[in-house]
Amino acid sequence: MSRARWLTHFGLDALPFAKDIDDADLWLPSRRAALVDQLVDAVHERQHVTLTGEPGVGKTCTLRALRERLPDAGFRLTYCHNATLGRRDFYRQLCLALGLSPKATAAAVFYAVGAHIEELGRERVHPVLLLDEAHLLHQDVLDHLHVLANYEWDSRPLLSLVLVGLPELNDRMRLHRNRSLWSRIHCRLALGEAAPEDTVEYIDARMRDAGAKQSPFDSDALTMLHEATLGRLRDIDHIATDCLKRAARRKLKRIDAALVQTVAKDCA
Repeated sequence: MSRARWLTHFGLDALPFAKDIDDADLWLPSRRAALVDQLVDAVHERQHVTLTGEPGVGKTCTLRALRERLPDAGFRLTYCHNATLGRRDFYRQLCLALGLSPKATAAAVFYAVGAHIEELGRERVHPVLLLDEAHLLHQDVLDHLHVLANYEWDSRPLLSLVLVGLPELNDRMRLHRNRSLWSRIHCRLALGEAAPEDTVEYIDARMRDAGAKQSPFDSDALTMLHEATLGRLRDIDHIATDCLKRAARRKLKRIDAALVQTVAKDCA
């Protein structure tokens, strides 16, 4: 069955679990609003942050919520996701992300980044470096990040580092070798596993945004969907979409636990 037919079957105007969503339209569970507030406050206060969580629990959505809530006028967000590079290539990537020309040597690259950050400070713009998959950072990069976070004898907070990764990031940061960087990170946030009510809220919100008058998933189906995915959004998106397509092919208007269980088993 074509995409258009299953959308029409459920009275949908758009794909309910698509990834191309504007920051302003992102869904976050209501019980995590306080955590987003903490992250936004930390950046406003020019702190460094760690944000950890298992895959699919909403780390990227949280970062996008941060981007939506920070004013463009006073902040410059730079997102770096290739965490497996050595120190020189990491800083070359950072140069490109900042719009600078990469230099030939590690010292020159670091100097260019540092000078740019200081220039932003003079312009009253606070740079925020979002380092995704930070649990994969090379040790030589971690060894040097505390230098990047230290300006004018550690007296001026000219930037915020936001290190985002799996829970093992905290284990690495607690190593004696990384104590200098760890001691500078005062805001340490963790996204726990989703609760069943988060899954219900997520499905209802995404279906409603796609044009559904009510969710086709019955209560037992939602329970099964949460159990099968542990509330991880990427897995929910995949299984829920497949359930909608299969139900449309069978001309079903409601999705029950048996169908979710079958789809989850096929997707395992």
